[in-house]
Amino acid sequence: QVQLVESGGGLVQPGGSLRLSCAASRSIFSTDAVGWSRQAPGKQRERVATMSTSGSSLYANSVKGRFTISRDNAKNSVFLQMNNLKPEDTAVYYCYVARGTLSWWGQGTQVTVSS
Repeated sequence: QVQLVESGGGLVQPGGSLRLSCAASRSIFSTDAVGWSRQAPGKQRERVATMSTSGSSLYANSVKGRFTISRDNAKNSVFLQMNNLKPEDTAVYYCYVARGTLSWWGQGTQVTVSS
């Protein structure tokens, strides 16, 4: 069992930046896939960034060029740098870790982009 805790969310103006962090209670291995998803009110959860076991990253078209996912296995942490935020980025953001057929999710952190 891996517990994940997200932090770094908040209220930001359009064009601003936030860096989300996800701390794991146990070791994250380089063989684990990690990622971030988000869910806006009334919408389905959307996967926004994934880092595979090979280290390659994939992004949703809506965030490509603005968001960057990274990981620090030594600190059991996953990060999401979000730049040039837009109102449509407003959502609860969840991190996850996938290991084989298992996956774990955090409880989410709210990001609100508004002037």
